[in-house]
Amino acid sequence: MSRGINYVPRKQYPFFTRRTNRKRRKYKLSHIAFVIPALLLNFVFFIYPFLQSAIMSFFDWPIIGEKLFIGFRNYVELFQDVQYWNALWFTLKYTILITPGLFIVGLVLALLINSRLRMVSLFRAIYFMPVVISMVSASLMWLWIYNDLYGLLNYYLLSLHIVQEPIHWMGDASTSLPAVSFMIVWKMSGFTMVILLSGLQGISEDIYESAQIDGANKWKQFLYITLPLLRPSIFLSLIISVIGSVLAFEQFLIMTNGGPSHSTTTVVHEIYNTSFKYFDFGYGSAMTVILLIILGAISIFQMKMMANPGES
Repeated sequence: MSRGINYVPRKQYPFFTRRTNRKRRKYKLSHIAFVIPALLLNFVFFIYPFLQSAIMSFFDWPIIGEKLFIGFRNYVELFQDVQYWNALWFTLKYTILITPGLFIVGLVLALLINSRLRMVSLFRAIYFMPVVISMVSASLMWLWIYNDLYGLLNYYLLSLHIVQEPIHWMGDASTSLPAVSFMIVWKMSGFTMVILLSGLQGISEDIYESAQIDGANKWKQFLYITLPLLRPSIFLSLIISVIGSVLAFEQFLIMTNGGPSHSTTTVVHEIYNTSFKYFDFGYGSAMTVILLIILGAISIFQMKMMANPGES
């Protein structure tokens, strides 16, 4: 087959071929060089600890003394441990309660910040400021606000005659869970706002102008344009929110300490007590492995839903 009168075989220009291949190799090596630090951090702080925990879960591993291989005995006992499954159930209730709150508040804030209002940068900084505060500091601050003797919340409720006596917010499971959840929504909704705001700013204004010309009002634009195009950011925020909720620890440790009667003990708090309070590292490692399997299943399910939102 003829290739044309200007065709010159590549083998007549070996220098340019070697130069092109050399550039391609350097290009690939530069990509690998950027990935290696992340892989090393992932291996040191996740993969190696997970493998070590998986190994420890098959042992009776006391803090002092000989380690004894016991096979699957820790897992057998774990599936019969009512306290662990109660902690897991409470963590699930907390996740179901906190995830919609974070998303709704974050979405409303993102829509407000994305609109053309005056002093938008100031409001963005104010809304994001609680995220910068450490979880320990925020928990201590809200523990003071919720205090039944000198807390600000009870003071204003009593002053406005909304309640007749101070509410012991952290002393009852029916009030402690909503109270802690409200604190988390206040603290972390700014992070969800930033994720959703980045998605909103990626939507072209031309799409909204075309829809407006076709007669679509603001609600229809939000329903049929904003939400579908915002789907990747929505699923990313939901994945982060669910994983963060399942791994909740500091806020309940500081504000309720798992009480009253272990009614607000999260699964990570239960693992902490087993491993570092009772020094049963083998049993605590088995709890950790089960929790990581559950997190992996949740993440895979959410990623599949993100890839195929129309499929069940």
